[in-house]
Amino acid sequence: MAKLGFDPENLPVDSIGSGGAVPKAHLNPEWIKNRFSNPPVWKPEINAEPAFVHRDRWIPAAVLVPLVDRNNGLSLMLTQRALHMHDHPGQISFPGGRVDLTDSTRIETALREMEEEVGVDRSHVEILGTLPEYRTGSGYRVTPVVSIVTPPFDIHTNPDEVAEVFEVPFSFFMDGSNYQVRSAEFPNGAGKRTFYTVPYKNRFVWGATAGMLRNLYHFLKA
Repeated sequence: MAKLGFDPENLPVDSIGSGGAVPKAHLNPEWIKNRFSNPPVWKPEINAEPAFVHRDRWIPAAVLVPLVDRNNGLSLMLTQRALHMHDHPGQISFPGGRVDLTDSTRIETALREMEEEVGVDRSHVEILGTLPEYRTGSGYRVTPVVSIVTPPFDIHTNPDEVAEVFEVPFSFFMDGSNYQVRSAEFPNGAGKRTFYTVPYKNRFVWGATAGMLRNLYHFLKA
């Protein structure tokens, strides 16, 4: 994968995201389950990034969006990718990856990747539904699979893929004003790209992960 040639954390902020916050009363498993059972009319803000890596075809993939049902409210489980990974090294992401030939569905891909990368057994995971496919600049067609994860569970990270697993209050990502818009010149003639970033304490979520979270925000806010 081509190196980006810039540090997204050091880029100036072009603007702040809009839209307000999803009401806290809606940020619970039952309300979100009902939203997926009875989806509103809505439109994703982002469903494709300009390509900066040439591929002969889009690579199908899936990620699990794990909303952990903690006593003090929902939290979002995220991973930091290992620095030696070929694609998106060191970036914050959801558990996920390419679709294997043995995967019967994208949901199966997301569950398998959760078990392989993070070590959380699928018996703790309740699938709520999927968001529209998201096409990344690195050539992946990603299906986000939203789920509720019920503790207690054990974490056993795969060091070949994951450097760290952590959680962030889900409400933080469901406030539109916590999103920042930044832009940079991408490699391979991809030109100037604008993308969302979501800083949280010492964490920095950006790119495809931030884009998929922004779409989830719109889905729950609609």
